[in-house]
Amino acid sequence: MPSPTEITVSQLSRLIGLPDTPVILDLRTEEDFAEDPCLIPGARRAGFDSVTEWGAALAGQRVVAVCQKGLKISQGAAAWLRHLGAAAETLEGGMMAWRAAGLPAVPASAIPPRDAQGRTVWVTRHRPKIDRIACPWLIRRFVDPSAVFLYVAPAEVASVAERFGTTPFDIDGVFWSHRGETCSFDTMVEEFGLATEPLLHLARLVRGADTARPDIAPEAPGLLAALLGLSRMYRDDLAQLEAGMTVMDAFYRWCRDATEETHNWPAPERAPS
Repeated sequence: MPSPTEITVSQLSRLIGLPDTPVILDLRTEEDFAEDPCLIPGARRAGFDSVTEWGAALAGQRVVAVCQKGLKISQGAAAWLRHLGAAAETLEGGMMAWRAAGLPAVPASAIPPRDAQGRTVWVTRHRPKIDRIACPWLIRRFVDPSAVFLYVAPAEVASVAERFGTTPFDIDGVFWSHRGETCSFDTMVEEFGLATEPLLHLARLVRGADTARPDIAPEAPGLLAALLGLSRMYRDDLAQLEAGMTVMDAFYRWCRDATEETHNWPAPERAPS
């Protein structure tokens, strides 16, 4: 049984991808990270030996500290973080336990360069519909919670990417885009090592909605209707994205936890006892 300041691999895996996922800090040494340069989805690297310098910024937040085995490095850093006002826990067994459980891990090499504030910055066409809402949702929930998204005129995406050092997506001729009959969301699920059954299920819905293939999944027209509705409700692309995050959260949670649940009205009458 974990201590009151530990969280198990199973418990953490159930929190990842949700709006209230804790801040996950990968505190492994450079040597340990070099042996397995992957991150728990949504985690970011941080130096355990400078926790007193950056830890105060996490005051009031729930934090999970991860090191190689869940011992001295994460325990010491979490203790400091609690002293600095964070609700900090350590991952029981560390990254080794996460890997032993066969859970997804994001290759660090797949994550685009970050800006001076430690954020990945992405650019795509304005007036988003499906992929350009679904992909940012995936990135913020599973890759970089602080990611920034710029929506610009279609003809300017490549130039903005070059001039501002951002990563273009969902346009022709770039890495993060459609491949064959799949869409940009599929590409990101694959490249970020996130091919869990719930996300693969959600990817089918996104693909069906984004490529006019409602036959792929019966729920695809529902996702299409919800996201197109938002595109009519919002003039501001970033406001639309924030609303779309909630829609994607709901569809993901359904894919993960509720596909077998049905709803019926009126409720069937009980037989007399």
